[in-house]
Amino acid sequence: MNKTSAISPVAMMKLFWQHARHPWIARRLAALQGEKWLFNAFGPGGKDGGADRIRQFSIRITDVCNLRCIMCGQWGENGFLTDRNIGELKKNEVSPERYIELLSDLKRHGHTPTVYIWGGEPMLYPGTLDIIRHASSLGMPPAIATNGTKLSAAAVDFATAPLYLMQVSIDGHNSALHNTIRRSPSGSDTFGEIMAGLDAVREARERAGGGLPIIASLTTISRENHRHLLDIYDRISPLTDLLVFYLSWWIDEPSAVRHELDYERRFGAKPNLHRGWIGGWRPDDYAVIDAQLKELAARSRQGGRPPAIIIPQVLGQDNLRAYYTDHDNTFGYNRCISIHQAVEIDSNGDMSPCRDYHDYVVGNVKEHTVPELWNSPPYKTFRQSLARDGLMPVCTRCCGLMGY
Repeated sequence: MNKTSAISPVAMMKLFWQHARHPWIARRLAALQGEKWLFNAFGPGGKDGGADRIRQFSIRITDVCNLRCIMCGQWGENGFLTDRNIGELKKNEVSPERYIELLSDLKRHGHTPTVYIWGGEPMLYPGTLDIIRHASSLGMPPAIATNGTKLSAAAVDFATAPLYLMQVSIDGHNSALHNTIRRSPSGSDTFGEIMAGLDAVREARERAGGGLPIIASLTTISRENHRHLLDIYDRISPLTDLLVFYLSWWIDEPSAVRHELDYERRFGAKPNLHRGWIGGWRPDDYAVIDAQLKELAARSRQGGRPPAIIIPQVLGQDNLRAYYTDHDNTFGYNRCISIHQAVEIDSNGDMSPCRDYHDYVVGNVKEHTVPELWNSPPYKTFRQSLARDGLMPVCTRCCGLMGY
């Protein structure tokens, strides 16, 4: 039986009333999660590569970012964007007007997905707020993943749009740690900016009275912060509704080489974007991480404290060691469901089945609508390949497989 990611029962219970106040959001999320649960029994068989309803419209809205985070596959030390010209990247972006057209077209074709906006830093893209407002007006719950440095200026807009979910990257419990990981070329105190922004969003949310956006912190477990997970929880939990801790998405060099051979065999071309995600860090004490993850789960169950979610759900010293050292171990995540539910749009308009490893392109939304591409021959070919030949080597540490 294929394993799928899911919100924990504790988290669902603690966030119940925030969702219950907005039935239009709760229905969309229930449909998405229900389809994931039932996918093994009733999902597309993969024979013709077709897919049904689009459940998530995911936009990497810009490649531009004001930070240089050390583990980032885009702008980090090995990132695939480090040699690109920022002016050219911006020039090739899809216009806000086109995104609004695409969302309206989805609605006309019976698709009302959640709309997930990320980057780069999405608050550096002019038009992000207009897209959020339009998605909400169409009954498509909008969410954003942001580094949090621009929250204060957008707080009122987020609360009144309304934005359904605001995910903020926080990798430390103080400025010294967070700013070391999420580096600002200007030397600004990004941690301080996030704290001020969270206060502003909470205040705007209270004034608006709708309980939105739900505020979630995103923490990538890394060499620098892996001994401070409980410190991060204690510092951030009073300001958030949910805390997410990622074991991190990365690949090693052998996996990268095997992927190049496998991808070329399947699709007749050599991939290169996956090399931005090559990393080599491994914890020196798995017991330290395991103890903290188990304590996070215990604190999540306490009354009055927000839930903490571990993605992927890998616990135990032996399992953690396997996660970081054995890239063939999928921990039961044996089939990619996101390629049957989620649309992935790159900043230049290219549509791809893969969020992180998007060498495979099915078309561009500047020239095509999303429904035109969703079940196009190239998209079906990709789904058929994964159904027939299984996961590719890089898939086993991908958020599309284990975190979607």
